[in-house]
Amino acid sequence: MFLRWMVRKDDNGVDFGIWNRIKPTDLICPLDLHVDRVSRKLNLITRKQTDWQTAVELTERLREFDPADPVKYDFALFGLGIEERWGVQF
Repeated sequence: MFLRWMVRKDDNGVDFGIWNRIKPTDLICPLDLHVDRVSRKLNLITRKQTDWQTAVELTERLREFDPADPVKYDFALFGLGIEERWGVQF
């Protein structure tokens, strides 16, 4: 998550984008409970475990939507995951 904040640039104040040596395309999507749950419900990941390889799998799937910045979807997946109605009723 820290790398995402330091590397990605946005106009919404979520990401600082002050590190230029790492590109957004090189980041791996952080995988917490909320992102994991929503990603599974949306069939973005298939692995049973929640581990590094699953984070890599999710990032690869997100690259299909935006190869240059796949991690930008992390905040949306997280936001859906913390909404109780999304976590329970999927």
